[in-house]
Order: sequence, then C-alpha cells, then structure tokens
Amino acid sequence: MTVIAGRYRLLDVLAEGATGTVWRALDETNGREVALKESRVPPGLPADEVPLLHARRERGARAVARVSHPSVVRVLDVVSEDGRPWVATEPVRGLTLAETLEAGGPLPAREAARVGAEVLAGLRAAREAGVPHRGVEPGDVLLGNDGRIVVTGFGGAPEAGSGPEAGADAGPAAELRLLGALLEAAADDRSGPLGAVIDALLGEAPEGPVTADRAERELRRVAGGGTRTPAGGAGAVGDGSRKDGGRSRADGDGSREGGGAPRTGAGPAGASVPHRSAREDGTGGAPPARKDRAPRRVPVLVAGVVGALLIAGALIYHAVRDEGPGAGPGAPGGVTSTVPAGSGATGAEGVPATPRS
Repeated sequence: MTVIAGRYRLLDVLAEGATGTVWRALDETNGREVALKESRVPPGLPADEVPLLHARRERGARAVARVSHPSVVRVLDVVSEDGRPWVATEPVRGLTLAETLEAGGPLPAREAARVGAEVLAGLRAAREAGVPHRGVEPGDVLLGNDGRIVVTGFGGAPEAGSGPEAGADAGPAAELRLLGALLEAAADDRSGPLGAVIDALLGEAPEGPVTADRAERELRRVAGGGTRTPAGGAGAVGDGSRKDGGRSRADGDGSREGGGAPRTGAGPAGASVPHRSAREDGTGGAPPARKDRAPRRVPVLVAGVVGALLIAGALIYHAVRDEGPGAGPGAPGGVTSTVPAGSGATGAEGVPATPRS
C-alpha cells in the first residue's frame, strides 16, 4: 500500500469530490486512523497555475488547523507529496448532508434547524479565526453517527483561476444566504417557524436579513421545539424568585415567606438550633425579657418588710410595757411609797390612822 510522506498508509477511499479524494489512512507513527485528503487539480487549469493552487490550499489547511470548535473538522497535519498538499483530519463516522438527502429525502424541520444551528456556529468560529468558508454546500456538512454536525471543505470554493476572484471571501452576508439555501434544500417544511428563519437568511423576510447571532438563536429555538425562557421571567436567573420558598439574601430580619415565625438565632439556614423548654422562654427560643424576672423578687421583699414590722412591733411592745403606770422599783406598778418608816399602819384606803391619845 502507498505511504504518504513516509507516515500515512492509504487504506481505502472514503469520498471523492471536485477538489480531491478523501482516504482512510493509518498514521504509522501512533497507529491511529485519520482521514487523509488528496488535493485534485480542476480540469483545464493552466499548468503554471497548478503550483499556486496547491500553495493556496496548503495555506488554507494550515489556517483551519488553528480553529478549535466541535462543529469544525479538526485538522491534524498537513504534508506534501510530489508537490501536492495532503491534509490529515480527524475521522468522522457518518454521511454527508448531501448523501443523507439523496438517500432519505429532506429532513424534519427540527432536525434541519439543528443542522443549521451547528453549521452556523462552526462558520462563525472559523470566520472569527480568520478562516471563512467561502461556500458551504451539503457535501461539506458531515452528519456524524455520534450526533455531531461537522463542517468540512474550508478553502475548497470553486477555483477557476488565480485571479482576485479565485477563492475570495464573499463576506458574512453571502455566507448567511448560502446557509439559507442549504436549509431550504434540507428541510421538508418551510411553512412553520423554520421557514421564517430561512426567509430571513435569504433576505426575503419583511424585516430584511438577520444577523448571524440572531439567526443561530432562532435556529436553536426551532430545534428545541420552539420553547423559550422569557427574559426576566419567573425562574430566570437573577429575578429573585425561588421555587422552594427559601429565604433570600435580602431577608436579613429572619422573616420567611408565607408569614411564618421569625427565625431565631444567628446560625446559618438549616443549622440545628439547641432546644429550650417553655419554662426558660415562652417564645420557643427567644431569651426571657428582664421584666419576667421581677416577680421572683416580690416574695423576698414582702418577707423582709414583714420581718421588719415584726421586729419593730416587738420593740414598741417592750418599751410600752416597761414605761407604763405603777411600774416603779420596789413596788408593784413602780410607785414609790411616801409613808415614813415606823409611822404606823395605814387605813384600809391608805389614809394615815389617827393616833390614840
């Protein structure tokens, strides 16, 4: 078998086109399979222009190698054999869009929209990297068995000569029109939402052509069944709504939705709160107020006052008893006798008796 550049062993043909033949090849340096494209010279091209064509294709392939996007074929290597460039790319198992349409007819609208969205994303990534496609066609779109949509054929626009028009970039607007034509051929229904996008891509919509960004958004919307999340609507990021009824960050006072009881404690949401009995606080967690402790001092104060009154009463009682009438020393009642000693007995009423003569 033929080995190209001392590295790639040709196995069998994968596809053939106007610009070349794609081979399944084995990279003998690592044992991996690649898709190796052999450059083909268009019929009738003057011999002195062939080297220019090969050089232009080689530059284009090396430029595509700088593009990194899942919808753009990944270029692995560019080599030269007999003055012709050979381009090694990742192998993508599947059929081209042209083969798919030929075998099964047009695609359902949603699938066609998905293809269009991925193709447009790949074209935009390549253009931003400085590698415009210059003419995407159904044969340049691979529908991978793994679901990938991959754009190939960069630098493979019709090359009728070496003049300024050969391979020239027609611009983003022309690229969108070509995409619209591709979708018009690929979709089985142009009357629904996809038809409106195709009209806009072709410049046939009443409002005129669309931008690449808006076209991609609309294609993805159609591919997703036409659903769209309203900007700033319920559930949108940043609108502050929460389906779980949880606290928002602005809810700094601890209140909850639905008028629930305020949250006590300073712990984070969801943290366990130590249990407190109703005797400790009658609010289920709030510390008791100072006025709740005042009634506990009343019995002490009352007992103190009563004790003081009892002591004072005892003192007064003893004072009155000691200072009352007839309470002098030496006689009952405390009255001092005025009868001289030895003066005789007294009468029955205490009057001095008359001495006998």
